[in-house]
Amino acid sequence: MEHISLQNHDALIVVDMQNDFLPGGSLAVSGGETIIPLLNQYMAEFKAHSLPVFATRDWHPADHCSFRQQGGPWPVHCVAGTVGAEFHPALEWPAGTHIVSKAIASGKDAFSGFEDTKLDVMLKLQGIQRLFIGGVATEYCVLNTVRDALHAGYQIYVLKDAIRAIGLKQDDGLQAVETMIKLGACLIDIDTLQS
Repeated sequence: MEHISLQNHDALIVVDMQNDFLPGGSLAVSGGETIIPLLNQYMAEFKAHSLPVFATRDWHPADHCSFRQQGGPWPVHCVAGTVGAEFHPALEWPAGTHIVSKAIASGKDAFSGFEDTKLDVMLKLQGIQRLFIGGVATEYCVLNTVRDALHAGYQIYVLKDAIRAIGLKQDDGLQAVETMIKLGACLIDIDTLQS
């Protein structure tokens, strides 16, 4: 793929790189920690171009509807204010990173960083047109964030080397990537971005 140059209407979205979604966490994505060095490289590229970085996070109340104790499908994870909800300490966030908290109400889940958040407003206020999206998990929060971003009219680049799937079924991650391509997203890797 040809080289892509970053432009002044670009932003990076790092999806849900929280302790509970990474090895040792209550809802760990296998190999999730392996994309941290790449995400740090992407963040450094955006920082070097003075471009904004956004970080989405699950920020659940303790009685969130997605938890098994409440009849949901998942173990307790990313409860607001807990260590599990913190971003992995190896991530090198640029100063001024915008944090977007989602699924903050007990009775409603949200896989997308756009759902019931101010993310779209924040991006539009900065004149953002192209989004570069990586993180976890490919078939849940990454896919839904990409889907909503495309629906909102952004041009989307998915960081294929910096996403990982939970993979409850073997091909879940692959199918999610294929879905994102069909919806109109482009796949890139760090070599596409760095000259």
